[in-house]
Amino acid sequence: MKIFVNTRILIKDKLDGIGWFTYETMKRITQSQPSDQFYFIFDRPFSEEFIFAKNIEPIVIGPPTRHPVLWYYWFEKQLPKLINRLKPDLFVSPDGYLSLNSQVKSLAVIHDINFVHYPKDLPYSSRLFYNHYFPLYAQKANRLATVSEYSKSDIVNSYQIEPSKIDVLYNGYNSVYQPVSETEKIKIKAEYSSGDDYFIFIGSLLPRKNVANMLLGYDQFRKMSNSKVKFILIGEHFFKTDDIRCTISSMQFKNDVQFLGRIEPHQIRNLLASAIALVLVSKFEGFGIPVLEAFKCDTPAIVSNITSMPEVASDAAIYANPFSTDSICNAMLQMINQPGLREQLIKNGRNICNQFSWDKTSDLFWKSITKTLEH
Repeated sequence: MKIFVNTRILIKDKLDGIGWFTYETMKRITQSQPSDQFYFIFDRPFSEEFIFAKNIEPIVIGPPTRHPVLWYYWFEKQLPKLINRLKPDLFVSPDGYLSLNSQVKSLAVIHDINFVHYPKDLPYSSRLFYNHYFPLYAQKANRLATVSEYSKSDIVNSYQIEPSKIDVLYNGYNSVYQPVSETEKIKIKAEYSSGDDYFIFIGSLLPRKNVANMLLGYDQFRKMSNSKVKFILIGEHFFKTDDIRCTISSMQFKNDVQFLGRIEPHQIRNLLASAIALVLVSKFEGFGIPVLEAFKCDTPAIVSNITSMPEVASDAAIYANPFSTDSICNAMLQMINQPGLREQLIKNGRNICNQFSWDKTSDLFWKSITKTLEH
């Protein structure tokens, strides 16, 4: 079989949640299916580290897709030409985008549709594109996949898709994430937090991540406790982050907040494994990979009580209302003041990790690909 894969999101040193999904699953699938031919379609020069096996042929078609106008041009003009020339059996799109101008069988992975619920959190042109084209992609695809039962239900209800058309794959976690010794924790905290405990946030600094409310909850927590627990945030700044800057400037304990930007996975692992807890109280998550990474590091989590978070974190997290700074503050107080609860959450997190892996995700993804080909 000849399978086209949209790999434009595989960019060296810039993998995010969907990027890691693409990397981890396609690495396993291409290596486990040596008799099939895969064409990885990039929109810019690629790194050889993404060519996982001999049965992959990389193809670059421009221009780099950095704007909705270029998304349209790439998927509706450039990609159909390539599909018509090479005539693949299937087009797989791990980031959900399809070509409406092509008749090739297609499988789209739509991780979540946050833009339906929070359109104003996106730049104007992006929100218009997503809310116009993704309903069309969902209808056109021969089959869909997503990463949680929550996202499946959301797609079904928002786009009137038949539930049997959607497969739930879930996500996994990178093997780099493991606990560290107490001695290592002391060294890491000495380097990053002057030896003090700290909460940690991991994720892109986007409006739906709710960073401003987490910071306000943290400031409130510090005012209500004698704790010197700091707050470290890992992730790149994107658009519409003025509320974060305004919040920081108004905080009493702003000097105990650190933004580290994008860092390497092994550094994230050290910081995550040494943290008192992960704080991921987002307004919207389709899955939330950092939650699994935290559990794998024996670090409990404070997460939002909505969208996919209860499905993923189960009984290994303290839940907070993302729209209430009081609720976020109380969850932090609970994590600090109840060490017995924290230890129980760590044990529960180990059990949850056994339910997820990239091997399982890849097996389910291949089954979804097979179903699409048989459609």
